[in-house]
Amino acid sequence: MSKVDDMTLFVQVVKANGLAAAGRQLGLSPASMTARINRLEQRYQTRLLNRNTRSITLTHAGERFYQGCLRVLDEVAATEASLSETEALLSGTLRISAPSDFGLQYVAPALAAFVAQHPQVIPHLYLTDGVVKLVEDGLDMAIRYGNLPDSNLIAKPLADNRRVLCASPAYLRAYGMPIHPNDLLEHRCLVMERHGELLNEWYFRHNNQLLSLKVTPAMVSGDGGLIRAWALAGCGIALKSLVDVQADVNVGNLQLLFEGQVKGFSYIDSEKTDSEKTDSDSIGLQAIFPSRKFQPRQVRAFTEFFESWLQSHSPAERSQ
Repeated sequence: MSKVDDMTLFVQVVKANGLAAAGRQLGLSPASMTARINRLEQRYQTRLLNRNTRSITLTHAGERFYQGCLRVLDEVAATEASLSETEALLSGTLRISAPSDFGLQYVAPALAAFVAQHPQVIPHLYLTDGVVKLVEDGLDMAIRYGNLPDSNLIAKPLADNRRVLCASPAYLRAYGMPIHPNDLLEHRCLVMERHGELLNEWYFRHNNQLLSLKVTPAMVSGDGGLIRAWALAGCGIALKSLVDVQADVNVGNLQLLFEGQVKGFSYIDSEKTDSEKTDSDSIGLQAIFPSRKFQPRQVRAFTEFFESWLQSHSPAERSQ
């Protein structure tokens, strides 16, 4: 067997989380799988996998080898694909993750327009407001807000963005306009939940000082699109990304509060001090890709298409 065959087998074992499961997919017996992995470890004189009867885990050397295998196999696939690079038709799967609200408003219609031009591309769109793992989840790309936390990934900026506080005119007529950020403690606040954690600690830059408020949730959801819908319905005040609510602000369905003062959510980062545990002033929109040199043609094509589509379909920010 060639080294590429061994790399393919090793990647299959890791993705299947076991030798037996990978063997069933590859049509090989457990004994054959064990022998192949043993020979691989003997070749490099290091243990790549910690194995028991139910599962496997990667050693530190195994993790480095796995990432290297992914890069090599990607380059092999890209080289083979380049032989037909001149073909006009794009085809294959396109797996994308995006935040719920932004995904519904922008990514979904952009994909529909893209597939209308390239019907042999099969998109898989996963909407979640949690952070996804591109390699482990088998994604080609993800749309994210904020700074890139993982240096093993590569990012392409798509649009400027920042956090804003907003409410509907109907809510403000009913409950009054908050004058100072502390007034929010007496208001109905619509709070995001992420991985079981309430994002109800909101930060402001008021009178040149960082102000932290732990608001009381009136309604809670892990779906950013639902938070926006509740805000539009007059249910309370929401902390959102400007990109998500700009169109609503432009037509007067939502009103921005404390403009220029909103910093955003607090977040946990063990490498930062307490004073730094907030969103930055800019939480730009980015397309994130696995750290690989080559990308499938349909991924490159959609990235270029979406960047252009977003520029023509995103509402411009207006002076308030």
